[in-house]
Amino acid sequence: MANTYSQLYAQLVFSPRGRANLITKNIKEEVHKYIIGVIKGCNQKPMIINGMPDHIHILIGFQPNISLSDLVRDIKANTTNYINKNKLTRNKFMWQRGFGAFTYSKSQIPRVIKYINEQEEHHKRRTFQQEYLELLNKFEIEFKNKYLFEFYD
Repeated sequence: MANTYSQLYAQLVFSPRGRANLITKNIKEEVHKYIIGVIKGCNQKPMIINGMPDHIHILIGFQPNISLSDLVRDIKANTTNYINKNKLTRNKFMWQRGFGAFTYSKSQIPRVIKYINEQEEHHKRRTFQQEYLELLNKFEIEFKNKYLFEFYD
């Protein structure tokens, strides 16, 4: 898009179906690298990706040439196919429906990168449900409990 200038950052959060602990340490790096490739293939800028076996956080710099919903759809579809084709999990892999998307200004990016990078430490003190509800409340996002991720914490 000629003459279009933007500086947009978003943190994406989503989980395997049933909040299953499927993104284990032995496949985490491979799955994250694949997701980075999908994001780059959509001409977006992956900044950091990390998470736990039951959910991931991705910080991206994105251009307005694709909607976040379309980007997440592409990430989920491609990684689902990749994980299943390469039999990276014992059972069939699928992502849960939906996702969280939270936008940030450039000045907030170092703090968000630190937050995502420290997921393992962070979740020693807080469950994914607590973390996700904090994000929704912090960003003043109205939600209905029945539409949230499946939480088993």
